[in-house]
Amino acid sequence: MTKLHTWLTQQKLGSLLLLALVLLVAMPLMLDTFRLNMVGKYLTYAFVAIGLVMLWGHAGILSLGQGVFFGLGGYMMAMFLKLEASDPESTKIQSTPGIPDFMDWNQVTALPWWWEPFHSLTFALVAVVVVPMLLAFIIGFAMFKRRVGGVYFAIITQAVALVLTVLIIGQQGYTGGVNGITDLKTLKGWDIRTDEAKLILYYVCCGLLILSVLLCRWVQSSKLGTLLLAMRDKEDRVRFSGYDVAMFKVFAFCLAAGLSAIGGAMFTLQVGFMSPSFVGIVPSIEMVIYAAVGGRMSLVGAIYGALLVNFGKTYFSESAPDLWLFLMAALFIGVTMAFPNGLAGLWEEKIKPWWKAKQAERKEIRERVALAQASYPEPPPPKKVTDVSPLPGGISGQQA
Repeated sequence: MTKLHTWLTQQKLGSLLLLALVLLVAMPLMLDTFRLNMVGKYLTYAFVAIGLVMLWGHAGILSLGQGVFFGLGGYMMAMFLKLEASDPESTKIQSTPGIPDFMDWNQVTALPWWWEPFHSLTFALVAVVVVPMLLAFIIGFAMFKRRVGGVYFAIITQAVALVLTVLIIGQQGYTGGVNGITDLKTLKGWDIRTDEAKLILYYVCCGLLILSVLLCRWVQSSKLGTLLLAMRDKEDRVRFSGYDVAMFKVFAFCLAAGLSAIGGAMFTLQVGFMSPSFVGIVPSIEMVIYAAVGGRMSLVGAIYGALLVNFGKTYFSESAPDLWLFLMAALFIGVTMAFPNGLAGLWEEKIKPWWKAKQAERKEIRERVALAQASYPEPPPPKKVTDVSPLPGGISGQQA
């Protein structure tokens, strides 16, 4: 048991193991299917949060457009699901059977060529990751090679989020417009709307999230992770050492984009739709808040931050519909002012030192007790009387 504890401490996996127990054991036992599905939806945002930990916390690059990649991943999955739901038998009442309903409403008479490959689930799964990472590579290469960074890069990512939102809404006949792609029912004939399917998708989401954290931990512990930290703190020194700083930034940006896209795909599967409301500037800023509340240097903390913020949105909107926006603002401001390093900083700076001090105090008390016992040994037990000499009156000592 001691060896296991030592190994978990060395690998810094204790917090991840606790998170896994909470998500995989405690949550399914405590919550009904509806609430568990909501937690699963919150966890899809956690993919974006851990991507921002790698991008913002470890590489020092603030992106305010991560909703772009979350939305692209979601749309890639939604396109496959929508085509499966739009078979000729199900759409026989349309003017053009075999195409999505929103295309028929907008008088599109044939499926666009770029929709055709999404009849394949394999292609859709590959596109979920490849398309957002390709876009991230193009943007990152164009910006970082010209040494565009800091607030300018953040503004550019916001502009990309705005442009993509306008594009999706404007091309209503091909993207579903402001309503998005809705009425998603089955995955290869498997009804994803049943309680059993929602439970399975929740576990799949948790498994992918834990694997993503392990991947990011591996990157952090490698030489690449060390260079990302060095680049964040002393970019010029890394450049003068002969490293291509621009490509390191491109890698971090692509990694964050891929993780965000996986979250978007899982969101589509669990919620059953995808719309441009998850692509724009406002959701992108909210995603940064998840990482800030949880701690932008902590992968596990970012997951707790995503859960806390989204739980707060749900709780406040249900209990105080007229005031929930103000309550959420108060939560953001209060947490960032009281805990500048997020929940992870609260643990590292307050709770962990307090716990270690308590453990040291208990250890000192045990050592003092042991020292006192060693200095003052217990007296030997009294010897048993064995004298049988006669006493006055003719009674022996043993009989007495």
